[in-house]
Amino acid sequence: MAEFDRFAGNYRAMLDGSVGSAAYFAEGKALWLCDLVGSGFTGRVLDFGCGIGLLSEALLRVLPGVKLTGFDVSAESLEGAPAVVRERARLTADEDGLGGGFDLVVVSNVMHHVPLADRDALLRSLAERLAVGGRLVIFEHNPLNPLTRWVVAHCAFDDDAVLLWPGETLRRLEGAGLRAPRREWVAFLPPALGRLRHWESYLRNLPLGAQYVAWASRA
Repeated sequence: MAEFDRFAGNYRAMLDGSVGSAAYFAEGKALWLCDLVGSGFTGRVLDFGCGIGLLSEALLRVLPGVKLTGFDVSAESLEGAPAVVRERARLTADEDGLGGGFDLVVVSNVMHHVPLADRDALLRSLAERLAVGGRLVIFEHNPLNPLTRWVVAHCAFDDDAVLLWPGETLRRLEGAGLRAPRREWVAFLPPALGRLRHWESYLRNLPLGAQYVAWASRA
């Protein structure tokens, strides 16, 4: 918690310096999620480890009907969320008070900060927060991508990062009692080529993206 409080004030600037545009990649994830659930989705969404609300902001833009809760251990990060997120979402640093019944739980670039011994317990707890038929979606860095590894190695707030191979993430989703775990690769194109991003949907089975996404649902 203290570590991320320390970076809260300049987190976005640091991330932009590492990847070019944090908002661009957040929007890419939101668009992927929109494809998953449909543009008319109005369910309950938990953005677990939402930080300063970059993904939450993008989700509210592409899925305006969702009922969004953003959780982060860093209360200072939550205070830096965009005004639209603070106005339209419930933001909290109280994990015990999150409740359940979520139709979608998103964990974006969080798991690599979680100690190995704690990963299964975290995913089990998140699986229990899902409604029946709800989906748990995990975005993570792709260890096969050398540029991704370079960015992680040179990012100050990734000092504790232990990357997850896709197979590990799928096994942990299944171990959490979720069904039909799947994965795809995402984030192939940099912001400068953003106008071509619609082509990424044809590349999702190639293990070349900067990140991957794994998901499974509650029976």
